[in-house]
Amino acid sequence: MNWLGWSLLSAVFAAATALLAKRGVENIDSHLATAIRTTVVLVFAWGVALAFAPSGALAAVSRRTWLWLILSGLATGLSWLCYFRALQLGEASRVAPIDKLSVVFVVLFAAVFLGETLTARGLLGAGLIAAGAALLALK
Repeated sequence: MNWLGWSLLSAVFAAATALLAKRGVENIDSHLATAIRTTVVLVFAWGVALAFAPSGALAAVSRRTWLWLILSGLATGLSWLCYFRALQLGEASRVAPIDKLSVVFVVLFAAVFLGETLTARGLLGAGLIAAGAALLALK
């Protein structure tokens, strides 16, 4: 399967995450709910990694890679804490589109920090995503 297939699966699972999480935060502190979900993700991710990663792969990870992945993990944790709190306070159908503004930020940040090309078509697409998120969230 190519990148598009995996991306579509990611979107489907992200949608399921929003709906399941909305139910999960109904009667619990959002930070505790995030911790429970993170524990499940931790166990699941290590299980998959240990089952499929080549032998010795963990020992071969460079310090620089560790740094980037640790920073990414911290950003993920902060994102999840904010997302679960937003789900607890708002409707999933309004929270999720705003959360997906991350796509717009990725497009812009990738151009600034990673040197990726920002085209007129890319800017138009990002603008349409932002407009769609605003339309869905403002109801």
